[in-house]
Amino acid sequence: MITVQAIIKASIEKAWEFWTLPEHIVKWNNASDDWHRTYAENDLKVGGKFKCTMASKDGSMSFDFEGIYTHFVNLSLMEYQIFDGRRVRISFDNQENGVIITEKFDPETENSEALQQQGWQAVLDNFKKYV
Repeated sequence: MITVQAIIKASIEKAWEFWTLPEHIVKWNNASDDWHRTYAENDLKVGGKFKCTMASKDGSMSFDFEGIYTHFVNLSLMEYQIFDGRRVRISFDNQENGVIITEKFDPETENSEALQQQGWQAVLDNFKKYV
């Protein structure tokens, strides 16, 4: 599994809300400034589905990122399986200086693990700036 992590200077409630509500997801969930989320839905419960559409700002490309939740603990943990079969685990740990968000995910085979880690870390860093 690949791991990315960031410390978010916010309450765990705020970090969780901004991470899970579609109206916030579309504002921070991108790896670079030339891409953006054009759509997000999130049914945060075991068996619930999520779907986000990522598109290049020049309109030349878009794709959906979607999956199903397999485990969930409010304000603490979410696990899901992406529709390509990969697994993701995201934990929210309350600390004195904020919330540590740790994402662990199965790599895909098309891109190097270093590139995947860089991309997922960039998304997490955008979340940190947004909150």
